[in-house]
Amino acid sequence: MPGVIRAGHGLILLVVALLTFGVVMVNSAGLTIDPERQIDLRDVLLGRPTILAGLAVAMMLVGSRVPLDRLYRARGIASPLPWLALAIVALLLAVHLPGIGLEINGARRWINLGPISFQPSEVAKWGVLLILAGYAARRASEMGQFMRGFVQPMAFVALLCALIATEDLGTAVLIGAASVGVLLAGGAKVLHAAVLAPPAVLAFVAAVLSNPYRLDRLRAFVDPYQDPQGIGYHMIQSMATVAGGGVPGRGLGNSVQKFGYLPQDTNDFIFAIICEELGLIGAAVIICLFCTLLLCGLSIIRRVEPASGGANRLLGLGILLTIGLQAVINMAVVTGLAPTKGIALPLVSAGGTGWVLTAFSIGLLVSMDRAIASSKPRPAFWGRQPVPCSIDAASRGAVNLRQASL
Repeated sequence: MPGVIRAGHGLILLVVALLTFGVVMVNSAGLTIDPERQIDLRDVLLGRPTILAGLAVAMMLVGSRVPLDRLYRARGIASPLPWLALAIVALLLAVHLPGIGLEINGARRWINLGPISFQPSEVAKWGVLLILAGYAARRASEMGQFMRGFVQPMAFVALLCALIATEDLGTAVLIGAASVGVLLAGGAKVLHAAVLAPPAVLAFVAAVLSNPYRLDRLRAFVDPYQDPQGIGYHMIQSMATVAGGGVPGRGLGNSVQKFGYLPQDTNDFIFAIICEELGLIGAAVIICLFCTLLLCGLSIIRRVEPASGGANRLLGLGILLTIGLQAVINMAVVTGLAPTKGIALPLVSAGGTGWVLTAFSIGLLVSMDRAIASSKPRPAFWGRQPVPCSIDAASRGAVNLRQASL
């Protein structure tokens, strides 16, 4: 109805709010002491975070116009989903090619395209949801089977997670968890997932044991004060940053820990800077924004008709699971409730690929909301519903009335 704010409108406002929060906090956390150069408002408005936030909003609007029903109705070579699966695998392999893969901080997670670079793991994180939702919707009658309903789609997910886990174990775990959630919601049996749980746990343990720095992170989580200047330094500084803000915070821009004490303060640990500068109040605002975003998304997928939009419901659920799990993991790491891991806070931590693709995925939820709104009949003028009446029935009624009067 015209003039009514729908859940899709709420999602757009929430994304803009989170991105604005992210732009402000990334600029604040990235401040340095340089007496020769002062930061003014123009640097913020024309800076990289602001440009990326604008691009993310644009991609969200593009996502809101994607015809998901038409996408999932396509079959055979006309369907983009098989091509998307091949492209994801090719991109994940390309990060290891010399001259294409870009190594930053000892990890090869980026593809270099000259002036820009992006993370293929982010493409995989959101692309796999599109693929699994379509698979589960098309094979709804077979999802209760062990091989077709769970093993076959999870084999593809396991391949992606194996390629990603060599450089980014946290993202691989996130993709695996969200994928299992989508398949279970699509009709796969919990027993089938439980059967494959032990091999998944063994693979996770092997991935941890194969890298000394991952073992160090576990040791630091158990007792960070055992080596406060070594493996425990990051966690200690993060918890000190969170505790330093108290309830009201030190004030925007007044963080102490960002001046060389807390590593990755603009990226994975931006939530710690929020807690220090804006205190418990700022942290509560961020948490409320994420909770409201998830509630708006749930209200949309609940209104999607299961018979006509099964794939849409599963895709929406996967998007919400990914955003919710990622936010919870990030906040748990920052507050010392989980081992240190490179998981960003969605739409807030600095990042180009993450902001753009997360916003685009939320735009797909907005597209579902638009489709729901357009499928409902609009009320008649003055709120009266029109009386169904065909032309033939009206003409017959007029003839009968004329005969009765004669």
